Amino acid sequence: MLRTIRNIGIIAHVDAGKTTLSERVLLYTGRIRLAGETHEGASKLDHEAQEKKHGITITAAAVCCQWNNTQINLIDTPGHVDFTIEVERSLRVLDGAVCVFDGVAGVEAQTETVWKQADRYRVPRICFVNKLDRLDANLDTVVEQIRHKLQSCPVVVCAPIGAEADLCGVVNIIDMKALYWDREPDGSTYRVSEIPDELLERARVYREALLDVCATHSDAILECILEERDVPKELIVETLRKATCNGEITPVLCGSAYRNIGVQPLLDAVVDFLPAPAEGETLEDLEGRGQRARNEAEAMTALCFKVAFDRHGQTSFVRVYSGVLRQGAKIVSARDGQTLRVARLVRLFADAREEVSELRAGDIGAIVGLSIGSGDTLHAPGAPFALESIVVPEPLVEASVEALTSSEDEKLSRALARITRADPSLRLSTDEETGQRRLAGMGQLHLEIAMEKLETEYKVQARIGRPQVAYRQTLAGGRRLEFTLKKQTGGPGMFAKVVLQVTPAPRASGLCFVDRTKGGTIPRDFVRGVETGVRDAMALGVDGIPLVDLTVELLDGATHVNDSSEMAFKIAAQRAILEVAGIVGCIILEPIVKLEVDVAGDSTGAVVADISRRRGRVESIDGSDVNRVVHAVVPLAETFGYAGSLSAMTSGRGRFRMNPVGYQAKA
Repeated sequence: MLRTIRNIGIIAHVDAGKTTLSERVLLYTGRIRLAGETHEGASKLDHEAQEKKHGITITAAAVCCQWNNTQINLIDTPGHVDFTIEVERSLRVLDGAVCVFDGVAGVEAQTETVWKQADRYRVPRICFVNKLDRLDANLDTVVEQIRHKLQSCPVVVCAPIGAEADLCGVVNIIDMKALYWDREPDGSTYRVSEIPDELLERARVYREALLDVCATHSDAILECILEERDVPKELIVETLRKATCNGEITPVLCGSAYRNIGVQPLLDAVVDFLPAPAEGETLEDLEGRGQRARNEAEAMTALCFKVAFDRHGQTSFVRVYSGVLRQGAKIVSARDGQTLRVARLVRLFADAREEVSELRAGDIGAIVGLSIGSGDTLHAPGAPFALESIVVPEPLVEASVEALTSSEDEKLSRALARITRADPSLRLSTDEETGQRRLAGMGQLHLEIAMEKLETEYKVQARIGRPQVAYRQTLAGGRRLEFTLKKQTGGPGMFAKVVLQVTPAPRASGLCFVDRTKGGTIPRDFVRGVETGVRDAMALGVDGIPLVDLTVELLDGATHVNDSSEMAFKIAAQRAILEVAGIVGCIILEPIVKLEVDVAGDSTGAVVADISRRRGRVESIDGSDVNRVVHAVVPLAETFGYAGSLSAMTSGRGRFRMNPVGYQAKA
């Protein structure tokens, strides 16, 4: 059973055609009768009101379909950078991915981000170069960008027949056959014929390149080449599959999803080249309790990778890695040890649900009604196991949020709690002095969508302040500090002595806490209090700006037989960190973004000058004298309102993309 399952995601930059491709997949696998178009607000996968309004994918949609006796669990992910958490948590539970590229734009800013996310979770990929019916689309150019920008080894297995508006099919390089789509309304059928003479030489070049790559991974293929024998198709497919699953090569297919060209060969490639659930790495317990195989014979282990709220209450998306998750069974949350009973299990088809009695190893489905968190491991009672959780990106902008009337305030609190629980990249905080709520997210659009959900889904009237950049700070230097907390006046006493070495850490490394005490100078529970205090101090920060990237070493300390406690050491550590910050000073860090601007040649100078005024740095300028792409790095704070400025500079012809790349010291 596990051999006939594929868990895949569709990932790409915004507007590359992910959802259009996913709709065709559902059409040709028989799950829908008519493909809806994203730009018309008719997509089955983009079912939320905000997705229909904005014409983009905002939340990852899970569907299940069948192709060639194989069950494909597909997740269509957003391409907009503000919703990167949806890609992150989807890739965490997927076995493979299809990365979609615009045949004209090629590797774009967000493409690099999702590719790195897939690298982090070691997810094998195949590529689909889409929109080859557009003016200036070029497969070879995109393949070279994949090779150099993404540091991958792309191998073309499908090449286009025709170009731009004349695109009519693809050449299957493995079979050396031509596949033609005759522009039927749904593109459900195609005819196979011999490769036309004018394309034969080009097809042979692609095949030679394909066999050269395969020969480096298969002695049998190398032997066939040296002996000038035909290489069997089965051997090519087997070699491509093995190398793809190992992350050594990336098969490249092509077509036009909107024109219904090339989708069926892509489905064949998903089955042929991407791994089944059982082919993944053995599960490792984070607590060091051993390993667990990915099969039904093992104890049940699952990961909740997403939480959503609707009229049914909480829906928790889960991937089952081992064993069987059954309706009515008891399960345990590894995070807090709470025992829960599974009331309802469903398979999801976007916003539709199909009741099921069980989910087996390799399945993706959902539990309805349980209060569990995104990233929580679920395991069978008596068989504890903890899986790697999900990396949540730090928010980049924040804004104040308040109810329009005092009567709406409590309703707003409940709604914000649900929204931030469903989307961990949204952070809610409260100013201790003013009581003002502040909502932080990945960008302006992210916050706008959250506010729209408050109004449409939770019926809460609220106003949002002007978005502001979420600054961070780190220490300007290091310091060794001895700090003693001593309180013995009235009631229970408090005593804690800590000796800390605090130094700045490399960017984006977070907190590195090291216990260097010896001989039990500080009990283990109290050491845990020290680390908690350090984290609290970093979150509190100085002047309301959080501290990041610290190395804190606990060198020594002292306790009191009656007055020491975990809380005392937590308070002592927190005050010690803030005292160090006051002594050595802090460096303010601001988020920066990679900016790519498509502009006509005669407007390039104005765009470059404007980037300089925004404290940006131009890294390169590509393209021809007619159309150019300006690549730059710019502080996020300087990009607010950029769309209007670019439109004015380029008479409405300019187009830009932004992607966060980290933090730098504020000038």
